Amino acid sequence: MLRACQLTKTFGGLSVLQEASIDFHPGEVHALMGENGAGKSTLLKMLAGLYQPNGGSIEWRGQSVRFQSPHDALSQGIAMVHQELMPIPDLNVAENLLLGMEPVNALGWVDRAELHRQAQSWLKQLNTDLDTHQPMRRLSVAQIQVVEIAKALARQADVILMDEPTAALSDHEVTALFNAINALRQCGVAVVYTTHKMDEVFRLADRISVLRDGQLVCTKAAIEFSPESLIAHMVGRELAQVFPPITTTPGDVILEVRGLTRAPAFRDISFTLRRGEVLGLAGLMGAGRTEVVSAVFGLTPATSGEILLQGVPTRITCPAEAIAAGIGMVTEDRKGLGIVPAMSVEHNLTLAALPQFSRSALLDAAAERCATQTATTDFAIKASSPQQAIRELSGGNQQKVLLARALLNRPAILILDEPTRGIDIGAKAEIYALIGRLSAQGTAVLLVSSELPEILSLTHRILVLRQGKLSAELDPRQTNQEEILRHAMPQ
Repeated sequence: MLRACQLTKTFGGLSVLQEASIDFHPGEVHALMGENGAGKSTLLKMLAGLYQPNGGSIEWRGQSVRFQSPHDALSQGIAMVHQELMPIPDLNVAENLLLGMEPVNALGWVDRAELHRQAQSWLKQLNTDLDTHQPMRRLSVAQIQVVEIAKALARQADVILMDEPTAALSDHEVTALFNAINALRQCGVAVVYTTHKMDEVFRLADRISVLRDGQLVCTKAAIEFSPESLIAHMVGRELAQVFPPITTTPGDVILEVRGLTRAPAFRDISFTLRRGEVLGLAGLMGAGRTEVVSAVFGLTPATSGEILLQGVPTRITCPAEAIAAGIGMVTEDRKGLGIVPAMSVEHNLTLAALPQFSRSALLDAAAERCATQTATTDFAIKASSPQQAIRELSGGNQQKVLLARALLNRPAILILDEPTRGIDIGAKAEIYALIGRLSAQGTAVLLVSSELPEILSLTHRILVLRQGKLSAELDPRQTNQEEILRHAMPQ
């Protein structure tokens, strides 16, 4: 049905995909697996008409085709759900979801009532009840992801390409998506699926293709892989240990939050964070986790409550004040709040630490370059050069740049909001090890994660949020996923 034939792609002299040949069959879920930068997203974008190959060809229904744009691919029945979300912020949910497919009345005008009815119908397939009248800019990352998935379903395409579709979804939304994918499979739709979550692959995939360093390593039936063999194919080695052991004992209190409130997002939040402690924030989508840490960092300040640093009340109204106070943050929304897409890797990396590289009114370019080279090595960032635009990097490599940037100021407190979203298993292990090293060095880490194994394995304590309020404080060594979810579920 759809075939990639010796597809090759380069960016700025860096080869990201080399002569990859893969078939995708009707009624099949075909998983593309590999580390960040392996070429998965690049392959999908060529199939979807976003990128033009430097070599090779695409065959569709037995004919060689060349998609000049996503519209070309979509008109032929190939739709894509992107890892980097691309909503139109000022349009509402229904207008985004059915863009280009709006129902019209007898006079030729858009039938608004029918538009919202159809949008609600597609969202219901994903077991969500979003208000279709609200503008996209008011939605969370996870909610935007749900709309993008529903948009692809609404196209009723013959092939749906899904690039990390569950990265920001809650468990019940993931279940609804899987049900929708299984329904698509039964209808003969080909689903091409990338993810870094091993359990998803073995729950969904019929076949798995593994890419490594831009080359196709193998394609086999999913039942022929074990999790261990799949990881070995992806990273080219056995991973001895994913989660590092917790060996540190937290020290003195460095951060205290008292009665922090910004209704309706969160109310009366109080907790402490100690030196060398990894404190986990767990909860369902919309529970207020991101909003709480954003308030601590000054992105969206609280309307009441206190923040104390080493016992001293501190007013933080913007990120610059937080950075000056010794707080660093890696945000959940990598594209919207993290990277500056048009700027280089180097300038993105040093952006929050420019005083370190200033000489009077001028920047020390040599010092910037040296810091970038060190970070590129330490974090294994794959880029053709420090001057490469960061938008050309894979999502995982962009995330590594943001981690390096947050640590460039040597913060005493590091806030990590979904730090492994869209990150492969090898890079996850590196980030877990980094969290362990930071804890051992006395850095206090506030970790927000939707992946409960991370919360349970990396933290000293767990705070559970439910509908904007703290519902429990748990010891990760004496609890489990079921208990966390019980405290997280609305009552």
